[in-house]
Amino acid sequence: MANVFIEPVLAGYTGEEHAEVFDLRAIPKPTKERRVGQLSEDEVRRFFLEGYVLVKDVFRKETLETCKTAINEMVDELAQKLYKAGKITDLCTNFGFSDRLIRLEKQFPGANVLFIKQARLTQAFKDLWTDEALLNIIEQLIGPDIAGHPVWNLRAKIPRDEATTVPWHQDSGYLDTNSYRVLQPTAWIPFVDATETNGCLQIMQGGHKSGKVATHQCCHGGTWYVMLEEDEMEKTLGINVKTDIRTCPVPLGSIILFNNLIPHRSLNNVSDHVRWSVDLRWQNPGYPYGYYDLKEGVIFRTKDNPNPVVDWDTFEGVDRFQISADAVKEKTQDEEAVEFDTSIQGPWMKKWEIVHINQHVLKMQSEEKSS
Repeated sequence: MANVFIEPVLAGYTGEEHAEVFDLRAIPKPTKERRVGQLSEDEVRRFFLEGYVLVKDVFRKETLETCKTAINEMVDELAQKLYKAGKITDLCTNFGFSDRLIRLEKQFPGANVLFIKQARLTQAFKDLWTDEALLNIIEQLIGPDIAGHPVWNLRAKIPRDEATTVPWHQDSGYLDTNSYRVLQPTAWIPFVDATETNGCLQIMQGGHKSGKVATHQCCHGGTWYVMLEEDEMEKTLGINVKTDIRTCPVPLGSIILFNNLIPHRSLNNVSDHVRWSVDLRWQNPGYPYGYYDLKEGVIFRTKDNPNPVVDWDTFEGVDRFQISADAVKEKTQDEEAVEFDTSIQGPWMKKWEIVHINQHVLKMQSEEKSS
């Protein structure tokens, strides 16, 4: 296999190549020309050796305010839709960014799930995903050929809510095995100060070094999430769950950048406000995206064309949640039932052993039986 930094996405994720991948000599050399946003040599080193790095002050306040405005507009659209359908009686217009979705959830349990499913890639988020500073950072990790991954998530973590409290997992656990050796860096970007109180991330430092995807299970509690047991992490990934765990508060304007094989989870939100965040992913477009051939990525930058016209129309023309449901044979014909369906299904449910039955699993199973 080629060296990970010659063909950067081939991350050497097999045990016998471990030494090659994490040899200090293989870490990319500092760029000769400093560009906006780029990581320091130490930050690049920590990303590859520890599996994650906190990058401070990446964004200007104006950039994030534009995203917050877009979020407010999407929440209002959801409220209007619920109100017109008779699902709620109060639009909660006296509430705002920090608490309006909480109030909608009290009237219509699952409103937060509907928000996740109906969130759109508005211009504000397109601009964020292709932000020059972010792409310069990603280029340091995977090289000059950069595409946005099909999976991106705008997350509304409301207080004390199981559906938005994500258990231990590796991101690759959701994807096809053909992408296991593809480096897909994730930027986790909060729109408030992310703290231990409102549900910041926890990461198992160095948990990517084995190059393996551990055995996950499905589904966690009442959710659609896959889960990774701590004893499985220790056995397969060589993690000491007591000493390797890191709690990662992230101030507004900063990001957590992490490897797609690093085990991580989010804590419960015990505050009185929504903890808003988005996670965005990138990879070399020449390698498998791992989304079960259901959707391709979108090219942002190439070596030969560092400023291409981004083909957003093609990317947005495929609804990820709909194709995921279709992949497990969801054939519901009732338009209203589909519009207000608070369950989520996807091909990852077929990948791992089902150890817990809930509404998400039951719907998948019922649709498979009727197909």
